[in-house]
Amino acid sequence: MCMWIVYALLAAVFAALTSVLAKIGIENANSNLATAIRTAVVLVLAWGIVWMTGAHHGIKAISTKSWWFL
Repeated sequence: MCMWIVYALLAAVFAALTSVLAKIGIENANSNLATAIRTAVVLVLAWGIVWMTGAHHGIKAISTKSWWFL
């Protein structure tokens, strides 16, 4: 199976889990704080994937136009 398919499936699973767990587990937490924590977790995992696959070497090749769109 192609790696991107695995990543897409994992992303879908974790997005669904995030939604379900957010509804169940954070009843008394501030919603902005909960969103910030979830975002931080996603950021760490995304950069982990970038580093594990060696994709971080391509960051210099991103054009200014692409940075603006990102």
